Amino acid sequence: MKDINLDAFSFSGRALAEIADLRSLDASDQTEMLMSGVDVSGKGRSGTYLQIDHGKVHCRASQPGVEILDIKEALAKYDGLPGYFWTQVDKDKDEYTRAAAENLHGGYFIRTEKGAKIADPVQSCLFLKSDMVGQNVHNVVIVEEDSELHIITGCSVAHGSKGAAHLGISEFFVKKNAKLTFTMVHNWAETTVVRPRTGGIVEEGGVFLNNYVLLKPVKDLQSYPSITLAGRGAVARFNSVIVAPKGSRVDSGSKILLNAPDTRGEIISRTIASGGTIIARGYIGGHSVPARGHLECKGLILGGGVIHAIPELLGARDGVELSHEAAVGKIAQEEIEYLMARGMDEEEATSTIVRGFLNVDIMGLPAELKEVIDRTIQETEKDMF
Repeated sequence: MKDINLDAFSFSGRALAEIADLRSLDASDQTEMLMSGVDVSGKGRSGTYLQIDHGKVHCRASQPGVEILDIKEALAKYDGLPGYFWTQVDKDKDEYTRAAAENLHGGYFIRTEKGAKIADPVQSCLFLKSDMVGQNVHNVVIVEEDSELHIITGCSVAHGSKGAAHLGISEFFVKKNAKLTFTMVHNWAETTVVRPRTGGIVEEGGVFLNNYVLLKPVKDLQSYPSITLAGRGAVARFNSVIVAPKGSRVDSGSKILLNAPDTRGEIISRTIASGGTIIARGYIGGHSVPARGHLECKGLILGGGVIHAIPELLGARDGVELSHEAAVGKIAQEEIEYLMARGMDEEEATSTIVRGFLNVDIMGLPAELKEVIDRTIQETEKDMF
C-alpha cells in the first residue's frame, strides 16, 4: 500500500452556498463534470446530487420513487441509518476510513421505493474545486425490494488543479429481486490522490452491475470494492476500463464473495498502461454451491509503463465453479497488418484496435454517456501515441 500525506491537504472551511441552477456554474467546471458523465441541465436524469469541496451545493429528485438526500440529512432523518451506515466498510480499516469517519463532509444517500422502476439514471458528482483541498464523503445506496435503479456518479477536479485528495466511502444494499447499475466515471488530474473504500451486499435474486471508467491521468488511486452475494440467485458483475498515462499510479480491482447457492459473479477489466503503472486486482471467493464465477483481466502496454495483474480465485466448497483469464502484452502485429491491408495506415489501424479493446458497449450505458466516453477515448489516443 502506497501511503499519501493527508496533512498536505485542507479538510476544513471549503463549503459553498446552495446552487439552484447548475447551469450557472463556471463553463470550465461544467465541462469537467460533463467529462465525468454529469450533465448540469439534468436532462434525462431522475435526480442530481452535487458536492463541491466540503459540502452539498445541489440535491434534487425529479421523479417519484427515488429519494436523494445529503448523507448528513439522511443520518438525521433516519436516526443514524442503523443497519446501513458503516456496516459494509470497517471504519478502522485504515487511516483513510478513519479520516472519513472523524470528519464527514457530505456524500449522497439514495433510496428507491419498493417496486419502483426508475427509468432515468440518478446522477451525482463529487467535485474538487479548490487547490490542495481534501474531501471526505460517505455514500449510502439502498435499492429496495423489486425496484430498479441506475446511478451515474462522476468524480472530477477543476481545470488546472494544483492538487487534491478524495476519500470516499460507499455502501450498497441491493434488496430481494432488486437491480442496481452503478456507473462511475473518474475524471481526475495529474495532481489528484484518491482513496475510495467500498462494500455492499446483494440479497436473494438481486443484481449489482458496476461499471468503472478511468481514462484521464491521476497521481495515485487505490480502489478495491467488495460485494457479498448473500441470497440465493444473486448476481454481481464488475466491468472496468482503465488507462494510466505517464505519472499515474492506479491500484484497482474488485472482489466478489459467492456466499449463497446459485450465485454468479463476473469481473471483466481492460487496462492500458501508456507510461504509468497499473495494478489490476480481481478476487472471487466461492463459499457456497452451486456457484459460478469468472475473472478476466487483459492489459496492453503502449509506450512504456507497467501492468501487474493479480487474479485470485478461492474455492471453499466442493462443486464451486471458478475460472480466470489474464493476459498482458502488446497489440499483435498481424492485427495491425490486417487492417493496413484494408487501406488504413499504421496509426489508424492501431487506434482502431485500441478503441475496440476499450469497448464499453457491454456496460449498458445511456447513449449520451457513451458518446462522452467515446470522445474521451479519442482524445486519450493522442496522448498514447
